Amino acid sequence: MVQSELVRPDERVDSLERGGLRIIQSPRAFSFSLDAVLLAHYASVANYDTVMDLCTGSAVIPLLLSTRAKGLKQVGLELNAEAAERAERSVLLNDLTGSIEIIAGDVRKVKAVLRGRRFSLVTVNPPYLPLGQGVASNCDARKMARHEVDVTLREVVSAAAYLLATGGRLAMVHRAFRLTDILVVLREHRLEPKRLRLVHHKVNTEARLVLIESVKDAKAELKVAPPLYVHQENGALSLELQELYAGGELR
Repeated sequence: MVQSELVRPDERVDSLERGGLRIIQSPRAFSFSLDAVLLAHYASVANYDTVMDLCTGSAVIPLLLSTRAKGLKQVGLELNAEAAERAERSVLLNDLTGSIEIIAGDVRKVKAVLRGRRFSLVTVNPPYLPLGQGVASNCDARKMARHEVDVTLREVVSAAAYLLATGGRLAMVHRAFRLTDILVVLREHRLEPKRLRLVHHKVNTEARLVLIESVKDAKAELKVAPPLYVHQENGALSLELQELYAGGELR
């Protein structure tokens, strides 16, 4: 199917700078950010993994993961029907319908929506802020993406725990200030934190994000990687981010 048949007049097509991938985005909706890109290159992914991306939005994470391993079978779950339909068109645009499935559904109802399906990897870039914190957008789609309007951290982790087989991994990006909440909720759901990396805007600034990967029913042993800096002091992208955009991977 040609691009003109997939893209609406008020939408745009952006390059993902990987493998010729493109993504359809709308100015009316939440656009993916660096957070999702970092997660897609931080998650431990292996050939032939079965992958679930919760709160998939534009499906940027499944699209990027498709360049990191072969034989992946991925599902993106998205509550917002309009976003899910747009994500499905991005999958079509990249000829990935055989490996990426988009489902319009509620994370809180995974037992009904996915009927006992299990995955080796779950990824999620969830809404970060509890209601009452930060400035809420007047746009419903952006508010859903930013604030815990429809799904909370605990509900996201509960869904992931249900979907993962023993030994399966949950990779998440979240705000660093919620790290205590994240660690507590992960352990409550038998998801043992194994890898963690804090993301800073630049050297000598507080951590803004945390990248964390847990393993279901694993023993306790957390490895904390060196900080990831997004920018150099002069404002240019850090060398590690430059390498990432040039085709590298995160540690």
